[in-house]
Amino acid sequence: MPEHLPVQPEPHLPLPVELPLVDEPGGTDVDLKTQVVRFALTGGLSAIVDFGLYAVGLALGMPVALAKSISFICGTTTAYLINRRWTFKAEPSRSRFIAVVVLYAVTFAVQVGLNTLLYDPAKWRILLAFVIAQGTATVINFIVQRTIIFKIH
Repeated sequence: MPEHLPVQPEPHLPLPVELPLVDEPGGTDVDLKTQVVRFALTGGLSAIVDFGLYAVGLALGMPVALAKSISFICGTTTAYLINRRWTFKAEPSRSRFIAVVVLYAVTFAVQVGLNTLLYDPAKWRILLAFVIAQGTATVINFIVQRTIIFKIH
């Protein structure tokens, strides 16, 4: 390399794309009641994304586990992006993102497993299986995110 050119720093992995949902700086402590309400609202929106894509996948003839897998990934990605900024007001963090991916892998197995186990093609039972699986994953996600993941700096 010629001496007159500056040395370029080593490239690093980019942080995941984040949605600018609030103008406030991250890291602000949010009380439990506010977090629960925001988590529930975010979860409601994410559940609509999840169930909507699940229903479309089933209507297209996808196997149950594949339809649920795709819908889960889209729903939980929506939830993470909103919860990081709005519910927990946390700064972007590579280690936090990795922890969330691990958590979502665990809740993915729980949710898809429960949904597949409880699935019955009767219309109301499809919804029942979805609600039980979603509810279980939601409780696990909130507890782990509040007590561990969004405490990571």
